Amino acid sequence: MIQRMSSLFVRTLREDPADAEVPSHKLLVRAGYVRRIAPGIFSWLPLGYQVFRNVEAIVREEMNQAGFQEVHFPALLPRDAYETTGRWSEYGDNLFRLEDRKGNDYLLGPTHEEMFTLMVKGEFSSYRDLPLSIYQIQTKYRDEARPRAGILRGREFVMKDSYSFDLDEVGLEDSYNKHREAYISTFDRMKLDYVIVTAMAGAMGGSRSEEFLANSPHGEDTYVRCDCGFAANVEALEIPMTSFDPELDLDAHFPAAHAEQTPNTPTIDSLVDLSNQREDLARSDRPWDASDTLKNILMIVKDADGNQSPLAIGLPGDREIETRRLEAALYPRVARPFEEADFAKYPTLIKGYIGPRALGINSPGGIEFLTDPRVVRGTRWITGANEKGQHVYDLVCGRDFESDGVIDVAEVFDGDPCAKCGGNVSIARGIEIGHIFQLGTKYAESLGLKVLDENGDLVTVTMGSYGIGVSRAVGVIAEAHHDEKGLVWPREVAPADIYVVAAGKSEETAAKAEEFASAWDAMGLRVILDDRVGVSPGVKFNDSELIGVPTIVVIGKGLEKGVIEVKDRATGERIDIALDQAVVAVHQICTN
Repeated sequence: MIQRMSSLFVRTLREDPADAEVPSHKLLVRAGYVRRIAPGIFSWLPLGYQVFRNVEAIVREEMNQAGFQEVHFPALLPRDAYETTGRWSEYGDNLFRLEDRKGNDYLLGPTHEEMFTLMVKGEFSSYRDLPLSIYQIQTKYRDEARPRAGILRGREFVMKDSYSFDLDEVGLEDSYNKHREAYISTFDRMKLDYVIVTAMAGAMGGSRSEEFLANSPHGEDTYVRCDCGFAANVEALEIPMTSFDPELDLDAHFPAAHAEQTPNTPTIDSLVDLSNQREDLARSDRPWDASDTLKNILMIVKDADGNQSPLAIGLPGDREIETRRLEAALYPRVARPFEEADFAKYPTLIKGYIGPRALGINSPGGIEFLTDPRVVRGTRWITGANEKGQHVYDLVCGRDFESDGVIDVAEVFDGDPCAKCGGNVSIARGIEIGHIFQLGTKYAESLGLKVLDENGDLVTVTMGSYGIGVSRAVGVIAEAHHDEKGLVWPREVAPADIYVVAAGKSEETAAKAEEFASAWDAMGLRVILDDRVGVSPGVKFNDSELIGVPTIVVIGKGLEKGVIEVKDRATGERIDIALDQAVVAVHQICTN
């Protein structure tokens, strides 16, 4: 059926919305695809919903092609199963919780591992029933603290989540790889430039985990990559431990540690400058730099039950703690920086001059002290002397202090060593479009999902979990396919194949536009006909490019020469086609 701009429920805008930060948000609003209802909550207008449905169809077709079966769960879920697995509390403030009129607790589903597990438990009891992979496409809810970027990071969104059920790890590996291949086919059809990176499981639990990230300068996810083929998001990146000779005589090799007055050094840079300017503090082999300083950051860590404890993190002074790496390392615990009231409880800690000798579970304060992988035996540091206005020089790890363990939470730099080959990594940004996990038996054990094996013994089923952000994918495709004039949809997800512009006031122009639109519609092409009366050709041209249909046909002045103009929206290439060849030629363009 032809979509006519004269009656289509769409309104394009010339200006960007004030709250839009990224191109996809700006263009989807301007082109009349979505409208904001509340922070992180959007409505779909007809053109936008068509694109959404096209993306959803790709996902569904690839899941079905892989042999996975579709089911459907409610979004409103009872508390019990999530209480059993611990995620009622683990999800924290991200979970939408509510009570019914009888006081029973419910949640709006952020993800459905528990429901899938219980469904299979209720239907299957034998190894003969496995393997099984089932999926749904369902609205999810997460109370994001900072919803942003339009539909890329919302509080309500549509997700495809699938789950595999196998008898053992060998079966899980096979199911995992089948999903991985299905995802590759799915994102290839969406014409996305993406990378598969090693990831953390986070709230999902489990072991092996990979993310599919669409490359984008506006992506919230930072990942590292190396020429050797290694790629990992920053949360999952493991920094190789600095290596030193274990037989090295630290006393003989390094000067003795010594405390020095270091006035007017409020920053790492000022401390380094002072250390290099004073002859009595300067190194003999090279200048000190920020990476030679050891800063010790104090945090308060809270567990799922609300219990709080202090934690000190020691890392090189040229780096900060990367929030997402810290969250991943501590999960499900959460951390916040020390406040004045916290320092008051630990009078042995001198703010701004905290050194490792005042830290550790065996210290008077009993504060757990974890250090960066670069802080190992044989490394030499400038750090706080636990006295106001003083720092310690030549403090050597393994000789002068020890930590309670390692925590890998420092920010990552371009040129850091690759964990796989030892080369240098580079940093890139991306948007998560899919995530796959080997869950193992976490949820099956919690919820009692067992089957009889071929020997008649009860065994716990092993599971995998696999998600695709369906509504997010619309935004990601828009991020990847646009130019200064508007959206440039890949044909398979576009709301139409052809945008026909009736560029003239004459009845002949309108009749010809109607004639061609009807012919292409009859041939199975999806057509938008801009038949608006009283709207200038310039406005129609602008809207055709803003809306982003892959083929634009202009019917107007060319009629005098017996031609129509056909424009490729992606390349900008324009060609004239004779009227008597136009129907077939345009059909070929749209189907090849």
